Amino acid sequence: MRKNRYDQLIRDGFCICPDLLHADLISRLRKTTQRLCDAMTEEHKARFRVQGSMFHTSLDPLFAELIAWPPALDELKAMGFKDPSFTDGYIISKPPGSPGLFWHYDWFAWEDPTAYDPHPQQVFLMYYLDDTCPENGCLRVIPGSHRDHNPLHDILAKPHDEALSSAKDLDRPEFSRRPDEIDVPIYAGDLLIGDARLLHATHPNTSNERRTVITLWFQPDFCDLPERIKAQMVHKTHTIPDDWPPDAREKVARLNPVYHGNAIPYDRTYYKRNPRLTD
Repeated sequence: MRKNRYDQLIRDGFCICPDLLHADLISRLRKTTQRLCDAMTEEHKARFRVQGSMFHTSLDPLFAELIAWPPALDELKAMGFKDPSFTDGYIISKPPGSPGLFWHYDWFAWEDPTAYDPHPQQVFLMYYLDDTCPENGCLRVIPGSHRDHNPLHDILAKPHDEALSSAKDLDRPEFSRRPDEIDVPIYAGDLLIGDARLLHATHPNTSNERRTVITLWFQPDFCDLPERIKAQMVHKTHTIPDDWPPDAREKVARLNPVYHGNAIPYDRTYYKRNPRLTD
């Protein structure tokens, strides 16, 4: 089964591991994320209109338990990933009536010769705290777009541009429906693993409830990454708060990447794919 998941990740750019979180942890995560969302400023709401929220997991030590969740790490290793490292995570909670998330990918090192290798260099681990469907903003993906050229690549602007996040123009192609997209509904407690290069978006949340996902960024085989990518991954790693309990700090610290070389990190503001690498 795990080999099938790995094969799907390589072929389609994503896979689902069912029932990875138990009910108690889901309940505690819901309470913590709701508290963070209740304290959200109007400025934050306006800036991240399509995401709903964009909070770092460093805001509460409970997230250390999720970051170092043994069943998830076991899944990665069983799929053949021998050296998973964690850099950063976000709480993304779409409120009722919010627009869909724009089409984008989350990779940056397109200049590197390894950019189109089958093996993912970075993956997102998505834990939804609610069952998802098109009505409450489930994920949409274009299978295979993590490696193969897609017409959408030619018209995308820089991912996470402020004008996109604030949904100033919903007629932009980043908000369009695509003929090759599929919906990826998921149950609360399942884990969705996706290649950072995958084109993905969401439906609008037309329900009456929030739809919350916690997205964690892992490098499945940090030891094999090119030097410049290693340097960038360390550069983007979130700082563990000093006031976290020692056990929570240790859980995250032992997963954070370490690099002692002198390579120059890739520029994370450069997101444009290189068409010459798409053969």
